[in-house]
Amino acid sequence: MLIGELAELAGTSPRTLRYYEEHGLVQARRDANGYRQYDDGELRVVHEIRTLLASGFGLDDIRPFVACLRAGNSAGHVCPDSVAVLRRKIAEVDDYLGQLTEVRERLHDQLDQALENPCRRTL
Repeated sequence: MLIGELAELAGTSPRTLRYYEEHGLVQARRDANGYRQYDDGELRVVHEIRTLLASGFGLDDIRPFVACLRAGNSAGHVCPDSVAVLRRKIAEVDDYLGQLTEVRERLHDQLDQALENPCRRTL
C-alpha cells in the first residue's frame, strides 16, 4: 500500500510515517517511480508505535517492541528486550508516583494549616 493509504488506515499522517521511517521503526520498499510501498504488516507496527508513544514511551524505547513484532510474535511486548523496557518504565512511573505522593502530602499539610489558621485581613 502507498504511504497515504497506510496513514489513513493508521489514523496518522504521511509526514509521521516518514518520521518513523527515518528512525528505523517503519519499513518501506521503493517502487521504480520512487513511491514508498508498505506491506500490510506495517499497519500493525504503526499501531504499536502510536500506542506506546501515547503511553509515554520514547522512540528508542519502542525499538524492541517493533523488533519483537517483526520477529513474528503475536505482540510486541512478549520478547525479553521489551520486557526489560517495560520493567524500566514501570520503575520510572513508580518513582514519579512517589514524587507526586510527596507533593500531594505537602499540599494537604499546607491546606490543613491554612484552614486551622485563617488569614486575618487588615484594613
